Amino acid sequence: MSVAEPLVDTTPARWHGLADRVLAGGSLERDEARAILDSSDAELLDVMAAAYRVRHRHFGNTVQLFFLMNAKSGLCPEDCGYCSQSKVSEAEIPRYNLLSAPKLMEAAKLAAERQSKTFCIVISARGPTQREIDFVCQITPRIKQEHGLNVCACLGLLTPEQARQLAAAGVDKVNHNLNTSERHYGEVCTTHTYADRVATLEACRSAGLQLCSGGIMGMGETHDDLVDMALALRRMNVESIPLNFLNAIDGTPLEGVNRITPRDCLRGLAMMRLVNPSAEIRIAGGREIHLGSLQPLGLYAANSMFVGDYLTTKGQLPEADYRMIEEMGFVVTRGAEAAEPVPAR
Repeated sequence: MSVAEPLVDTTPARWHGLADRVLAGGSLERDEARAILDSSDAELLDVMAAAYRVRHRHFGNTVQLFFLMNAKSGLCPEDCGYCSQSKVSEAEIPRYNLLSAPKLMEAAKLAAERQSKTFCIVISARGPTQREIDFVCQITPRIKQEHGLNVCACLGLLTPEQARQLAAAGVDKVNHNLNTSERHYGEVCTTHTYADRVATLEACRSAGLQLCSGGIMGMGETHDDLVDMALALRRMNVESIPLNFLNAIDGTPLEGVNRITPRDCLRGLAMMRLVNPSAEIRIAGGREIHLGSLQPLGLYAANSMFVGDYLTTKGQLPEADYRMIEEMGFVVTRGAEAAEPVPAR
């Protein structure tokens, strides 16, 4: 009796065939990206191996570190359901207005000591005031000159004029995450729209800024929503894509939500890599919670990660990150300079 052929190809060749096409300059179709997210646990290592081939083509075994500084905490009028700093959050977090220049410079010094490539300045707000724009514009040249760091600004919704001011001051890129798909966005936030976020990214692109934009897995989105987000980022040629995994902080509307497994997170990273092959893919917030002991595997798809703490939550100890990178056989790079191994501490 003959054995029926499987309806779906689950062989390693299937995933490596996708990698072959991407490496040859092709791109994934929607159903192929969705298939990665739908793949079985038995296929996971083959999926990650295919993603690694594409990652290695563009970034070798280098890892770029990012350091995040919450320069203004809480006090935000938006109602983003995932965020501990929103107006609807009851989370117990520090709340303070814009930090002083000395405190920002001290944080930049720490970022450089931790071998970060990029220093991320974040404020909680719908959008920045002119005073806040002026502050970022004034401190950016100092950070770049004294510590040799790239600067990424995450300031909320921006006007074209504000984007031009940031570019003129030497800001390298602006972070403004799509967070999810256009279809799902209204389930996450109602005080601004998906189109508002796209408009900010377009204003930054027109000003000559690089784009940093990604999303959050685990907010009740479907696999189609994740694929839509990845394809939207591809259409906008986003240079840097942070993929977060929902940290369901107590006191937020999404408190207690836990809908993803570590394997789901890996599949999300692999899909993002194969859809956006040359983009800097970053393992971002929630990695310690959701990836856990599988964090090292994430680096087979991603080529960057945050080191240290996040906005209002703690991250993994930097020493643990350095050890993980070294044990994977990867090296930290700060850009054009030669990559050097990071010693385990």
